[in-house]
Amino acid sequence: MRCEVVAIGTELLLGVIVDTNSSWIGEQLALAGIDSVYQVKVGDNFQRIEAAIRQALERSDAVICCGGLGPTQDDITRDVIARVMGVDLRRDEAMAEHIRKLFEARGRTMSPNNLRQADRPVGAEFIREMPGTAPGLLCSIGEKVVYAVPGVPREMKEMMTGTVIPDLRRRSGQSSVIRSRTVRTWGLSESRIDELLTNRMAELDKTGNPTIAFQASGIDGIKVRLVAKCDTETAAKAMLDAEEHQVRAVLGEAVFGLDEQSMEHVVLDLLAARGMTLAAFETFTGGILASRLTAIDGTMKTFRGATVAPAEAGASLEAEAKAAARLASRAFDASVVLAAIEAVGREGHAGGTVLLAAVIGGVEHVELFKFPGDRVRLREYSVISLLDLVRRQLIAA
Repeated sequence: MRCEVVAIGTELLLGVIVDTNSSWIGEQLALAGIDSVYQVKVGDNFQRIEAAIRQALERSDAVICCGGLGPTQDDITRDVIARVMGVDLRRDEAMAEHIRKLFEARGRTMSPNNLRQADRPVGAEFIREMPGTAPGLLCSIGEKVVYAVPGVPREMKEMMTGTVIPDLRRRSGQSSVIRSRTVRTWGLSESRIDELLTNRMAELDKTGNPTIAFQASGIDGIKVRLVAKCDTETAAKAMLDAEEHQVRAVLGEAVFGLDEQSMEHVVLDLLAARGMTLAAFETFTGGILASRLTAIDGTMKTFRGATVAPAEAGASLEAEAKAAARLASRAFDASVVLAAIEAVGREGHAGGTVLLAAVIGGVEHVELFKFPGDRVRLREYSVISLLDLVRRQLIAA
């Protein structure tokens, strides 16, 4: 089965909003074994939306329209779909009443234009998931189908996982189980990972299952995506387990986590398991480290805090970094303390060079790094690398 995504909204074309919905939908379609060969963006114009949907139906079996289901005059997706279906729009009074109650439950007065969201093309169905006030649509057109989901990511995702993907699998006759796992790495370039896994990928090319793909994700490192297609959930899990083991054996300590595990999650979990606490002295990173850690450790049970201030000049960069870490140790009485010092213009170092220091249980560890990119990336890379320094030392201990 071939499925096309049509993202609707002038703001997408102007760059006011980055279209992350289409990429997420594409990923879910791939995991479900549904071919997705086109993704289209179109502004809030009736004729152009209609042309985009009609073209999509000519070359695909299913179309997912994302956006344009709100209550305002430029939300015309349902109107266009009705034209494509060759039917009228009719107001569903049960849905209208449901929308009224949603507003009442939130202590708000519903403006009359919200009732437009209760309109649906004759013959279309409302998608049962409705996390917001805009219902989605499932519209059969002969042997083909058009789905309409809101542009709000949370609402879109609930409808996609609850109704759209299962309905597509049913229509395609897909009975196999497709599961994925993301192996997260830090410290190796995409080209180096490709080089290390070349032989394994060549072996998998012969069987086609499982598959390996890479995704460069900036400060989140390089993600290695494993996808398995099997008859059962148990078989898919076993295949992913085996492949993960192979990848870890090749990439070694560069692997820091799986799926949604961030570096912060991993380091905080390692520290908590050992009954250790963490603090930092931040200079040019300006509180980024503290912000990322407190987003996870809100009660600051493991992460005790950070000082943001200029470091006192030392006889050397290493001495300065170690002194900054000791200041944090005294301020927060933590068993692990961190510091990062920008090295540009000192001791012959060029821009992008930083000295990272970690004092773990009284033992000092210092490493020099050279990062690419602008100052924003320098700060972010320094934070993740500093956490990775802790991770590697804790695992090695």
